[in-house]
Amino acid sequence: MITKKMADSLNEQINKEIYSAYLYLSMSAYTDHKGLKGFANWYFVQFQEEMYHAMKIYRYLQDQGAVIKLKAIDQPPTEFGDVLEIVEKTLSHEKMVTGLINKLIETAVEEKDYATQAFLQWFVTEQVEEESNVSEILDKLKLAGNQGNGLFMIDKELASRVYTPPAQSEEQ
Repeated sequence: MITKKMADSLNEQINKEIYSAYLYLSMSAYTDHKGLKGFANWYFVQFQEEMYHAMKIYRYLQDQGAVIKLKAIDQPPTEFGDVLEIVEKTLSHEKMVTGLINKLIETAVEEKDYATQAFLQWFVTEQVEEESNVSEILDKLKLAGNQGNGLFMIDKELASRVYTPPAQSEEQ
């Protein structure tokens, strides 16, 4: 059985994951408005992934018989600057989320909650991928340029990204 401290921490993480989704939806709207349909698509896929993460934790808490406590979601910013700035903010945000996941692992260790430790390993791996993906986009922007043909090529590449929910076997 999951402890109250662990359940409270996971409930808080649901809030953070939904905020992340909301942030990326705002970034999608912003880049769409700026005519960057590929970036808008990439951020919309990020929105979908973050909602999946929130629901994964939600279902885990349900399976553990814990009380779900949903809280208000903060409003994300609506202005972000140029594309380089927005991607830098994205990387910074993903690093913050990695820190939150690491803190959850620490809590699970303190609580001697082996089931939650195992559950959270999926998120540890996911965050490595998230940071790597954003870093790759940032590197391309720095190399190709934050405007003109370089930006056009990166935007076109990002337009092809599609959301694919993880398969059951990949979740475990």
